[in-house]
Amino acid sequence: MEELELYVHIPFCIKKCDYCDFLSFSANAKTQKEYVDALIRELLYYASRLKDRKIVSIFIGGGTPSWLDYNLLVSIVDVIKGNFCVAEDAEVTLEANPGTVVKPAMESYKKAGINRLSIGLQSTSDKELKLLGRVHTFEQFLKIYDMARECGFDNINIDLISGLPYQKIEDFMKSLNDVIRLKPEHVSVYSLIIEEGTPFYDKFKCDDDKQHAGMRTEALPNEDEVYAMCKMTQETLKKAGYLQYETSNFAKKGLECKHNIGYWQRKDYLGVGLGAASLIDNVRYSNKRDIYDYIKATQKLDLYNNIHETVQTLSKQDQMEEFMFLGLRMNNGVARDDFEKNFNIPIEGVYKLTLDKLKREGLLEQNQGRIFLTDKGADLANYCMSLFLLD
Repeated sequence: MEELELYVHIPFCIKKCDYCDFLSFSANAKTQKEYVDALIRELLYYASRLKDRKIVSIFIGGGTPSWLDYNLLVSIVDVIKGNFCVAEDAEVTLEANPGTVVKPAMESYKKAGINRLSIGLQSTSDKELKLLGRVHTFEQFLKIYDMARECGFDNINIDLISGLPYQKIEDFMKSLNDVIRLKPEHVSVYSLIIEEGTPFYDKFKCDDDKQHAGMRTEALPNEDEVYAMCKMTQETLKKAGYLQYETSNFAKKGLECKHNIGYWQRKDYLGVGLGAASLIDNVRYSNKRDIYDYIKATQKLDLYNNIHETVQTLSKQDQMEEFMFLGLRMNNGVARDDFEKNFNIPIEGVYKLTLDKLKREGLLEQNQGRIFLTDKGADLANYCMSLFLLD
């Protein structure tokens, strides 16, 4: 059977964080129940049409999925496991935020077959958490982390954000070392991005422009400080036994996130729920982003024609570009054999000049049939990626 990854979007949050531009919002219990009913209708629709696919990973993201009533969340997992062909060793991840989970919920998650948690911490400083608009404290995070361990979760990711306003290098390193002492299996560290349409954009857009121009900043760390945080993150986590396997992700050996690796390797994935994106047979599509339009669309028989907001059939050129852009995010890069298998042409037949140029500049290496960015290349990733455009 062909493999398929499954992403489930739960858009609900207690409160939207000031830096967040994800499709998320607060909603009452009635709306949440109506949404879950719609989500289940969508799942059942696809289950009947994807019987030849085996689900190898499930990722329940948001939003804050753990804010949803845990009985509703478990019902979603039960529908998936009862109607799709799910691999016995499937990785099943749930995103959870501190202050949103009680012990009966955590126990129910484990019993339902969720075997990986991704906990949004972002900082161990309560002052920084308040600045971010988070609704929890570090102490509340420690409670959910300890609760997860007590309930038997042995594969936990912790999210951190670096480059926050007014954050010094030593501030971030304290957060990082606080996390390392907890010994999670996986750590994700993202540099802050100031996204349009967020409160942070209104507050810090001018400073963000200065940062990217290499100028002196007022609130945000300057370009050199952001770079130093990145390098110190890599070095510190490496010393602590974490392998960097992708730009922002570090894991103990063998505990890399299978679901996310699938994205970077362009494996087929189905996204269900509000605004969820999918890639199946080289067609990318995304669902409607208005919750009432989405709920209404799931009540119709032909979901394929009614539920999608965008549909894009990828050309061979699109596919090649994505293969390189996404694959080179990973530290072990892309395999020559995989390129030729996918596109029936050696990689040099398409990218010889680009590969030669990047090798001459010390930005790319080739070893044992794989092509990957050097440390210098990773620092100049945007430049490197731009050269793989085929126009």
